[in-house]
Amino acid sequence: MRILFIGDIVGSPGREMVKEYLPKLKAKYQPHISIVNGENAASGKGITEKIYKNLLEWGANAITMGNHTWDKKDIFEFIEDAPYMVRPGNLPVGTPGNDIVFIKSNGKEIAVLNLLGRTFMQPVDDPFRKIDELIEIAKKRTNIIFVDFHAEATSEKLAFGWYLDGKVSAVVGTHTHVQTADNRILPNKSAYISDVGMTGPYDGILGMEREAVLKRFLTALPVRFEVPKEGRTQLSAVLIDIDSSTGRANNIERIQINEDHPFFS
Repeated sequence: MRILFIGDIVGSPGREMVKEYLPKLKAKYQPHISIVNGENAASGKGITEKIYKNLLEWGANAITMGNHTWDKKDIFEFIEDAPYMVRPGNLPVGTPGNDIVFIKSNGKEIAVLNLLGRTFMQPVDDPFRKIDELIEIAKKRTNIIFVDFHAEATSEKLAFGWYLDGKVSAVVGTHTHVQTADNRILPNKSAYISDVGMTGPYDGILGMEREAVLKRFLTALPVRFEVPKEGRTQLSAVLIDIDSSTGRANNIERIQINEDHPFFS
C-alpha cells in the first residue's frame, strides 16, 4: 500500500500547486491513496466547501485539518456532509465533523486520523490518551492507520511518534511548515517525520508575505499576515510504502517541488 501525503496547503498558491502537481505525482508514483492537509487552504487560514470539493476533484482522497479548522465560518454549514475530511480527534466531545475517516483502496481500508498537539497550542484533550481510543476503533476495521499530528513542538512530535511506534502505520507532523530531514522507519515499523512541510509560497515566511513577518519581528507591533498573491511556489510531501497485510511501513521518502528542486516525470 502506497500513501502520498501533501503538507499544509497555504492559500491560492498552494491550491494551484496541488491542482498542477497532484495528478503528476499520482501518475509518477502510483499511490493507492492521496491525502492532503487543507487547514490553511483558504487565504492561509481555514477551508471552504468549494476548496474542499476542489481538492477532491484534483485527486485527494482525504483531507486532514488542524488548529485553523474553524477559521472560515461556513465550515459549520458543510463539515457534517464532508465524508472525506477528518478534523482533529482530540477536540471536545460533541465537536462536529469526523475524527476518523476510512478510505478503501485496492481492496483494503485505510484509517486516516488527525490530532492536535498541546505544547504552545490551544487547550485540547490529551492527544496521547485520545489516540489510543481512536486506534482501538480503527483496528476493528483495518491495520493500516495513518496519523497527521498537527503540532508545534518537535519534542512533542517525536514523543508522539515513539509512543505510536508499532501501533500505527505512519505518523507525519504538520503545522510548522518547514520540511524536516528526519524521515525514518522506527524500530517497530511505523513511518515517521517531524514535519512534512508546506505547499504554497516559496519565498514567503511560513507561507505569509515576508515583509509583514519581518516588520512584526523588528517592531513587535501587530501586523496583518497575508498570503502572497504572486511569486515562486513549492510543494512538500512524503511517500510512504506500507505492507498491506501487516500495516507496517517499509519506507518513507520526502518530496520537494520548487525552483531549486523541479519535478521530473
